[in-house]
Amino acid sequence: MFIIPLTTSPNQKFTSTIPIDGKKIKFNFFMRFNTEANYWVLDIYDSKNNNLLASVNLVCGLNLLEQYSYLNIGSAYIVKADKTLDMDIPNEYNIGSDFVLLWGDTIWTIKTF
Repeated sequence: MFIIPLTTSPNQKFTSTIPIDGKKIKFNFFMRFNTEANYWVLDIYDSKNNNLLASVNLVCGLNLLEQYSYLNIGSAYIVKADKTLDMDIPNEYNIGSDFVLLWGDTIWTIKTF
C-alpha cells in the first residue's frame, strides 16, 4: 500500500511513482473539485502524459480502479483517516487530511489494510 499525498489546492497537477505488482510506475495526475457535483475528480496519465483515465470520482467504499483492471495500474481507495466522520465523500476542504488516497497492487483490497 502506498499513500498518495493530496492537498486541497484547486486544479492541481502532481507526479507520483507508485510501487505496483513489484514494479515502480510513474504517473502524472490532475485533480480538481467539481463544485456542481460536490466531489473531487482525478485524471491519471502515464509517464509520457498519455491519458489513462479521466474524471475518476474520489469516493469511499470501492476500488476506484476496479473496472480498469485491464490497464494493470493497481488498486486505489479513498479511505477516511478520521473514522468519526459521518460523510463518505471528501469535501473541498478535507481531502488529504480527513481522507487519504491509498494505492496498491492489482489484487490488493481495502480489507487487507
